[in-house]
Amino acid sequence: MKMETRKLYWGRSITSFLLVLFTMPLGHAMMIIMEKTMTPTALHYAALAMGGVGLLLTIIGVFAKGDTRQTLWGLFGGLLFWTGWVEFLFKYFADRFGVQPLIEDGVVVTKPEYLILPASFGFFMMFMLIYVFSIRSGCNFFNWIQRHLFGAKRDIIVARPMTRHTSIVVFEELNMILWASYLLLMFLYDKEFVGDHHPLTKIVGAICLAGSFLIFRNQLSRPSWGANIRMAIPTVIVFWTPVEILGRLNFFKEIWVYPFEHVTEMVCILLAFLAVGSYLAWSARKSHS
Repeated sequence: MKMETRKLYWGRSITSFLLVLFTMPLGHAMMIIMEKTMTPTALHYAALAMGGVGLLLTIIGVFAKGDTRQTLWGLFGGLLFWTGWVEFLFKYFADRFGVQPLIEDGVVVTKPEYLILPASFGFFMMFMLIYVFSIRSGCNFFNWIQRHLFGAKRDIIVARPMTRHTSIVVFEELNMILWASYLLLMFLYDKEFVGDHHPLTKIVGAICLAGSFLIFRNQLSRPSWGANIRMAIPTVIVFWTPVEILGRLNFFKEIWVYPFEHVTEMVCILLAFLAVGSYLAWSARKSHS
């Protein structure tokens, strides 16, 4: 009997991966530029508006037609929401109550907002409880947990999925994975727990790098643009975790942390992002998804 081979969608997967990947350095650079060019008051109002726009875009995506369009609304809505109402909100309260950055050898290695972010661990686990016990989803990670945790009782404990709105699903997925990634990195960097130069931190980075390739292999079999982009989100965020660790270890200079010193490079990344986005929009429209 001839073994059936899966069709792999390399072009679609690489395009989706690059689209999501480019949002990482661009998002970091945007935050730095806003911090450097705005007064504290203007920055907080801009961040408040940014998060609100992100939430609005996600809601608009609920009523959009087409799986790809709904996915993109949720993706960009989630990115703006995370930046405006999560990262900048932590920054606001860190600045307001005088939280000091972590300084080593006269250099700021961790900003105040990220030092207090681990305090949200309890809230994260509260959301995880809902995902594990109350949501039947297509996420391989949660499916694996439910199968091994509940066994034969899985269909009884997690009987049905929640109402599915693609835009909301992408929004929640993006924010939960970003949240998990930040918590992981902050606990690894903290010398009270592990430490950024500890071998365990490097091992976790290596595991995440290998994991990103495994997720990408799964992504290759997704034929539709919407599903491929949704799979690209965990692929990129897991891949970005070792990038953050290597940057922390000064293995390379994170140009997105110093956008004013690397204008040419950041403009190239922006143009590449716009090119990939334009190609994706054209391809999606051509396939009527």
